Amino acid sequence: MDKLKAFESFVSVATRGSLTAAAKAEGVAPAIMGRRLDALEEHLGVKLMVRTTRRISLTHEGSAFLEDCQRLLSDVCNAEASVSAGGVKATGHLRITAPAGFGRRHVAPLVPRFRDLHPDVTISLNLSDRVVDLAGEGFDCAVRVGDLPDSALVSVRIADNRRLCVATPGYLERRGTPKHPSELTQHDCLTLSSDASQTRGWAFRIPHPESGTSEVVHFKPGGPLDCSDGQVLHDWCLGGWGIAWRSTWEVEAEIAAGRLVPVLEEFAAPPNGIFVVFPQRKHMPLRVRMWIDYLKHHYNQPDFFRLGVDL
Repeated sequence: MDKLKAFESFVSVATRGSLTAAAKAEGVAPAIMGRRLDALEEHLGVKLMVRTTRRISLTHEGSAFLEDCQRLLSDVCNAEASVSAGGVKATGHLRITAPAGFGRRHVAPLVPRFRDLHPDVTISLNLSDRVVDLAGEGFDCAVRVGDLPDSALVSVRIADNRRLCVATPGYLERRGTPKHPSELTQHDCLTLSSDASQTRGWAFRIPHPESGTSEVVHFKPGGPLDCSDGQVLHDWCLGGWGIAWRSTWEVEAEIAAGRLVPVLEEFAAPPNGIFVVFPQRKHMPLRVRMWIDYLKHHYNQPDFFRLGVDL
C-alpha cells in the first residue's frame, strides 16, 4: 500500500464527503478510492468511515486521524516547496475561529482574499463568542480580542484595541456631554447584561494631578436598556438611545462618518490587544504562518478598522 496516496485519498473523501467527488477530483474511478480506503483501514486495524449509499461519516477514530493526516500532508508539501524551484507555496486546509462580531467585520472579508493569493489552501471559518478549545476541536488558530487568560497557547499580538464611550450627536444635543466618568450616572448607558461579559464594568484611566499619576478605575453604569449581544447595543447606540462603551474596531467607521461621537476620550483606558493564538507546535504549517502574517499586514494599516478591506 502506498501510504501517502492512501492518506491523500482519505483526506479527499473526508473533506468532500463523497467517494464520487473525491474520485472525480483525482481523475480515477470511485472503486479505486474505495479500495484505497479499505486497504488503509485494514492496515490500521480500525474503522475510519461509515459508508452508506447516501452518505459518508467519520468515526471517532477517523476524525482524530483526519487532523493528523492533514498536518502530515501539509508538512510534506511544505518540505517539497521549501526546496523546489518554484519557491514556497502554502497548501492544505486551514481551520480558524474568531469572535462573532469581530469575525464578521474584520476576519471574514479577508478569508476569500487570502485564498485568492493561495489557491491551494482551503479554509473553514468558525465564528463563535465562546472560547474554542483549539487543540481539542482541531483548529489551527484563533483571533481573540481583549485580555487573554493564562493558557498553554502561543499568542501573537497583531493590533491594539481601545474602548471608547460613544453616542450620537442627537443624543448628546438632548442630554448633554459628560465631562467625567462619574457623570455617566446622569445618562442612559447601554450596557451588556450581567450574563454576558464586562463584569467589572467600563474601564477609565483617572488622573491624579497632585501625584502626577493615574489609575484604571472600573465604573458600572446603569440604564434603562441592557442586552447580552454587543451588536444590539451598537444598533441602539446608533439609534440615539444612549451612550455605549464600544471597541474602536466596531465604531471607527461611524466616528469618521460623524454618526457617532466619542466622549470622555481623555479618560480612555490603555488599549488591550487583538491576538492570534495557536497551539504550541515545533513546526507551524506554512498556511498558518502566512495567514498570521496576512492579518498583521492588514491590521497594522492605520485606517484598516475604519475602511476595512476597501483600504
